Amino acid sequence: MITWVNGQPTQAISVADRGLAYGDGLFETLRVQQGWPLRLELHLARLELGCQRLHIKLDFAQVRQEIQSFCAQAESAVCKLIVTRGVGQRGYAIPENARPQRILQLSSAPQWPAENSAQGVRLYACQTPLAIQPLLAGIKHLNRLEQVLARAEWQEPSYAEGLMLDTEGNITDCVFSNIFFVRDGRLLTPSLANCGVAGVMRAWIMQQAQQLGIDCQETQIKVTQLADMDEVFTSNSLYGIWPVVGYQNYRWSVGSITRRLQQRLMD
Repeated sequence: MITWVNGQPTQAISVADRGLAYGDGLFETLRVQQGWPLRLELHLARLELGCQRLHIKLDFAQVRQEIQSFCAQAESAVCKLIVTRGVGQRGYAIPENARPQRILQLSSAPQWPAENSAQGVRLYACQTPLAIQPLLAGIKHLNRLEQVLARAEWQEPSYAEGLMLDTEGNITDCVFSNIFFVRDGRLLTPSLANCGVAGVMRAWIMQQAQQLGIDCQETQIKVTQLADMDEVFTSNSLYGIWPVVGYQNYRWSVGSITRRLQQRLMD
């Protein structure tokens, strides 16, 4: 793994970093193709929103330049950017002169089975709920223990992902993906006003749906409504779009809107 910290090749950070102590920071995971970070502007937009929420001051022009230079080292890879608030003393109070730390990591691109995209996947029913916290909803902060616990629930390779609900029983997203539903030609995705991560691929899909003339709506969705859905698919910046063909006793076929969006992604 190739690593830069604040623009310099190193793997060392201070043990007093607040990202380590409190998860006080954010991250982005970007797919790299031919040395270029895909959908960089969408990633930076979400990062900026996260920095506003957490009151982290960051030079985004510098971050953009560093990401581009860093990703140029690889033909095909995954780039992970971690931004922490920086070094601080013990205690929750935000240091007055905190200097954000920028950590870039470059690793090999994961290899998923081709049938995930072609034939669809099954979802595991995660029992770990997502806590409701509107102040952190949507942003990709470093506190991911809920996802760690949810991912530990299954080992069976027959499940490619796990569906997560919030503490009120609303579908939110998956462990490392967002989820979409199609009902009567309309694209639906869970509202993330209370919890969950607003994925970059999720934002891209919603943009593409508008261009294709497909009505798209963010709304609350319960498991009991799944019987009314015609198509289901998940999305993620690294793998793109996976059709969903099974969850508990529910079954779906791979539908035309899912295929149109997959094709749009390949164009």
